Amino acid sequence: MTPLLEAWRHRPTHRQVWSVAMPLMLSNLTVPLVSLVDSAVAGHLPHTQDLGAVTVGSAVYALPVWSFGFLRMGTTGFAAQAMGAGDASALRTVQAQALLLAAALGVIVGALMMPALPWLVGQMHSTPLMTSRALDYLHLRLLGLPAALLNYALAGWFIGAQRTRTTLALLLVTNVVNIVLNLLFVLGFGWGVPGIAVASVGGEWCGAAYGLWRAYQVVHSMDGRIDWRAMRGWDHWRPLLAVNRDIFVRTMLLEGVFFSLSLLGARLGDATVAANALLFNGLMLCAFCLDGFANAVEALCGHAIGARDNLALRRALVVAGGWALIGSLGYALFFGLAGRLFVNLQTNLPEVRAMAYGYLPWLTVLPLIGVWSYLLDGLFIGATRAREMRDGMVLSVMSYALLLWLTRGLGNQGLWLAFLAFMAIRATSLGWLGLRIQRRHAWVAQGQGFGNT
Repeated sequence: MTPLLEAWRHRPTHRQVWSVAMPLMLSNLTVPLVSLVDSAVAGHLPHTQDLGAVTVGSAVYALPVWSFGFLRMGTTGFAAQAMGAGDASALRTVQAQALLLAAALGVIVGALMMPALPWLVGQMHSTPLMTSRALDYLHLRLLGLPAALLNYALAGWFIGAQRTRTTLALLLVTNVVNIVLNLLFVLGFGWGVPGIAVASVGGEWCGAAYGLWRAYQVVHSMDGRIDWRAMRGWDHWRPLLAVNRDIFVRTMLLEGVFFSLSLLGARLGDATVAANALLFNGLMLCAFCLDGFANAVEALCGHAIGARDNLALRRALVVAGGWALIGSLGYALFFGLAGRLFVNLQTNLPEVRAMAYGYLPWLTVLPLIGVWSYLLDGLFIGATRAREMRDGMVLSVMSYALLLWLTRGLGNQGLWLAFLAFMAIRATSLGWLGLRIQRRHAWVAQGQGFGNT
């Protein structure tokens, strides 16, 4: 029996992968639901500027929240390795440092953004009334920024500790409270746009309170203690900050790629940018499933690395990779057979439909190419090797920029070709870096765990 087949036939690993992945897949489904409720509530307010103000305000608020997503990824790897090593003190310390970092960033960034809000909203070129209401929304909405970042850190810690059901519960509390308060404050009390903002803030703080309570329960049952004296020294913070720095750089580069797709697509005409937006919703749909398996790789591979268990590492990669491949094949089959139905459900505009139909073959192969970069991201996050992730992303973005220039005469076809090549190069570069680490037997032998420099 080959090592890969032996790994795939290990049933306990299948159960572990699904126990981590399934709650996270379900939690992903709650995210668009909240946006839908916000838009629906704002859309029933008496003025068109109300919906515009919420849209503009949400876009501005998303800038720091999305940018600091490294708090989730950076925490997961260290927590998973501490869990695998059976080091309760390290697991406690990871939690404390992640929460302190999230709270500090939430307060500092929120305070810095307040005076910059008029300029940020002004870049949207809104009408004076919409600008005024968007500012009212944001002045309240930023009160929830510390809670939003705390929820990132908590979710990362729970995933690393293989408590993904708690992550699901945290997101459900946040989003359900947001929805209920939206209906109460706006439709019940008539608070308008400020009511939507207060509802979002209330949901974030309720989620953070629940997450902190559950985190306290978990660590209260553990042995070990936090070494507060050591935490006063720079050496104790350096590994966590270095990983978060590199993930931040990698995230900004990735966001730049997606921004360029919107920007360059818009230059090709309204129908083109609309068609691309519909097709990229297919990419988001894939993420609901494939991200769950990538998160399972983060938790289980980090645990195996912390435990210095090469066999468990191989099993986690093979099993999660196998299910992710099956999922990507399912998506490719769906887009290949029902792609036109997928487009038609999103729009009834004949011009946009016709434009989108022409690019469905690109969407069909996208899951089969993208799945590998998702999984390898999970491996490097679990191993806390963010520097290699950053370097791979730099190479991929440079290649993407070159391909954009070379295919500039192909219009939107060239744009899609450059993007799929970017995804392929991203996976290939990470795979090559991963093989180099494997040849040195360094995945497990040289742990990158918490406290290592």
